[in-house]
Amino acid sequence: MGRPSHKELFNKLHGARKAVQESRVAVVNQLAVAADAMELGYDVENELQAILADLLEITTPNHYTGTHPPQRSYEQMVEGLELFAFAVESSRFKCRIYYKFALTKDVLWLVSLHASRLQKEGTS
Repeated sequence: MGRPSHKELFNKLHGARKAVQESRVAVVNQLAVAADAMELGYDVENELQAILADLLEITTPNHYTGTHPPQRSYEQMVEGLELFAFAVESSRFKCRIYYKFALTKDVLWLVSLHASRLQKEGTS
C-alpha cells in the first residue's frame, strides 16, 4: 500500500488531536473557512476548537479521503506541506463533514472544513 500508511494516518490524527487540545490551531484561508462555517451555522471564533476536537475524536485512519501519496499544499502559509483529508459523519451537523489539514511543528493548519460536497472527497 502506498503512502500514507494506516500507521502514518494514526500518527497524524494523534498529532492533530494534541495540537487542538493545546490550542495550536491556525486557519489557512480564513474567508473560506468563515463562509463554510456560516453555511454550517457555527461561530469560527468561539466554536472551531470544540468542533475540531469532536471531529478528531471520531476520526480514524479509515476515514482518510485524500490522495496516495498526500497532495502538497500550494497555499503560501503551508506551501509544500502534505495535506490530510478526512470525511466523517457528524451528529452535531447531521451530515458528512469533510476537513483537510496540514500538521507541522505541532500546529494544526486547517485548510478546509465543510459539509461534504461529493460522495467521495479527494479533491476538495
